[in-house]
Amino acid sequence: MSRAKTPEHLRAEREALRTRHDAIPGGTGDGDWETRKNWFDAVYETAAGDAGQVPWAELRPKAPILKWLDSHPGRGKTALDVGCGLGDNAEALAGAGYETTAFDVSPKAIEWAKKRFPNSPVAYRVEDLFALPEDLILAFDVVYECYTIQAIAPEQRSDVIKAIASLVKPGGTLLVLQRTTTEAERSGPPWPLLDSELSAFSEVDLKLHIRQDYTETRPDGRQIPHSFLIYEKPASSS
Repeated sequence: MSRAKTPEHLRAEREALRTRHDAIPGGTGDGDWETRKNWFDAVYETAAGDAGQVPWAELRPKAPILKWLDSHPGRGKTALDVGCGLGDNAEALAGAGYETTAFDVSPKAIEWAKKRFPNSPVAYRVEDLFALPEDLILAFDVVYECYTIQAIAPEQRSDVIKAIASLVKPGGTLLVLQRTTTEAERSGPPWPLLDSELSAFSEVDLKLHIRQDYTETRPDGRQIPHSFLIYEKPASSS
């Protein structure tokens, strides 16, 4: 019978994995966006089917989205999962009755998600937030963004926030889940978000409805501040 890994052991494994990923071009946030995109794909490819080698893959939907879905069933409304990874949050949206689209910049991630959920109603596709196709613009009643912004360099935050906001229909809802920080100096990636960055959504035709702050305790003992924010886009928006 195997023993449970200690927090110290888990932290050592995490650091070893990070060292390996940092050695891939783009792993430390260096280079242009094309380099960074290729890095995401390389992480999924080198994992070779082992989700434990993908730091952000938890193989379950996030608790805040599940709680929100309990009281907000889809009933045929449209939903989009931004940066969907291996698909767990997208599947939760579809399971709650939303006509769901999910995209990721990594073709390997989308291929893996489709293999995990071969009979899924979710429309999985490869897309780039910095080159969004017209059929996604202002197209969704609900847009869910989890951890994508924090994976993109701070100097590109304004553009990515505008891109995410552009996906929400007038009268629609944007759900944002991010790691947060109060420190102006951040090492990354990922780069947890400052309050000033979260508030940028209010500058692109979205109104903050609810913000829930909490601290998540990881198995390796780390205490990580998070924020789950619900924004509404006015029905008169265009």
